[in-house]
Amino acid sequence: MGAQVQLRLLLLVATAVVASCATGGLAATSSQLGRLEGLRVALTHVDAHGNYTKLQLLRRAARRSRHRMSRLVARTTGVPMMSRKAVAPALQVPVHAGNGEFLMDMSIGTPAVAYAAIIDTGSDLVWTQCKPCVECFNQSTPVFDPSSSSTYAALPCSSSFCSDLPSSKCASAKCGYTYTYGDSSSTQGVLAAETFTLAKTKLPEVAFGCGDTNEGDGFTQGAGLVGLGRGPLSLVSQLGLKKFSYCLTSLDDTSKSPLLLGSLASISESAAAASSVQTTPLIKNPSQPSFYYVNLKGLTVGSTHIALPSSAFAVQGDGTGGVIVDSGTSITYLELQGYRALKKAFAAQMKLPAADGSGIGLDMCFEAPASGVDQVEVPKLVFHFDGADLDLPAENYMVLDSGSGALCVTVMGSRGLSIIGNFQQQNIQFVYDVGENTLSFAPVQCAKL
Repeated sequence: MGAQVQLRLLLLVATAVVASCATGGLAATSSQLGRLEGLRVALTHVDAHGNYTKLQLLRRAARRSRHRMSRLVARTTGVPMMSRKAVAPALQVPVHAGNGEFLMDMSIGTPAVAYAAIIDTGSDLVWTQCKPCVECFNQSTPVFDPSSSSTYAALPCSSSFCSDLPSSKCASAKCGYTYTYGDSSSTQGVLAAETFTLAKTKLPEVAFGCGDTNEGDGFTQGAGLVGLGRGPLSLVSQLGLKKFSYCLTSLDDTSKSPLLLGSLASISESAAAASSVQTTPLIKNPSQPSFYYVNLKGLTVGSTHIALPSSAFAVQGDGTGGVIVDSGTSITYLELQGYRALKKAFAAQMKLPAADGSGIGLDMCFEAPASGVDQVEVPKLVFHFDGADLDLPAENYMVLDSGSGALCVTVMGSRGLSIIGNFQQQNIQFVYDVGENTLSFAPVQCAKL
């Protein structure tokens, strides 16, 4: 498509990648845990029902992204990002720290109690708040009461799931757990087995954390969390599924964002040409086994190919570095060496004066012309992975702050970890094949999937 693309106004700043709830949006070919073949669930953006303006939505997502990036970096480096020299401007936006951007509806127990859970591709544990609470955050749905469910069973210390926990203790023959997320966020309680229901599909004996002590403002969007990471405790692993996929609708679209599990998780043949499907290996990092790492080899901005040493985005011997693909972070973060090169290339090709984007938490910004942005030409942005190119449309990396007139790139700098965020993933179907250790993607109109 050439080195320039035309920026379209329809992509202003919405983050409401919103769906209806999962009820009615699910299809399954089997209802038995371990034999489940295919499942479709609709995702709801965490700000879907907040009645926010487009600008407020962007500011909130940018703030959550910074906190989530800090948490993920802290997990890999052991040093909280916020304690380092800041690489993002401070924001005066009242918003909770984020542990994810999308919710899916589930029910727990018999009889089933409904709740909304944050989905997280960056962690494994499935958990919810449980009575009696020692310390629980406020949630919109009733807190799960294990004594009211006929299918609840605390797992013994001898359970293999108990040994899979990063931290556990044995109390009264029950497996007690503590699961932390790299900052002050944590959940603590008893590991148990229970029947989970996604719409009409029952999943018996799912191992989950029944948390009576839960800390962290980032959890308040839901009543718990569903880990979709690569470890044995994640929902994907427990269901014995080899693949999952999601397709996030565009930022100004109120249609569903589908999450596809198992046999349904393949690139839609009707929505994407076979020639457009790209596949790159998933890399394993023994220090961070939950994350989905990819090998980012280079970047192209317009007519400029940014050549970087192979070490720039590589996983280091101490487990730091590397690039992960994450559904729960909105902004993309690049290791400073790559980010600075990217910023320099954009500055050279945008042909617009630099602008202050601190109001929305971005620092690669340009002054939009007084005549508007209808005819603004912005450089193409391509991420070059091992064997695959992620060639992005302008709406996947450019946003307009309608308040200040700043036209900004939704990429920031980081130290210790690089993250491909969900702004860059909109209207692209991603398939995580954990059996073959590959990530495939193709442009798809997600609302039609």
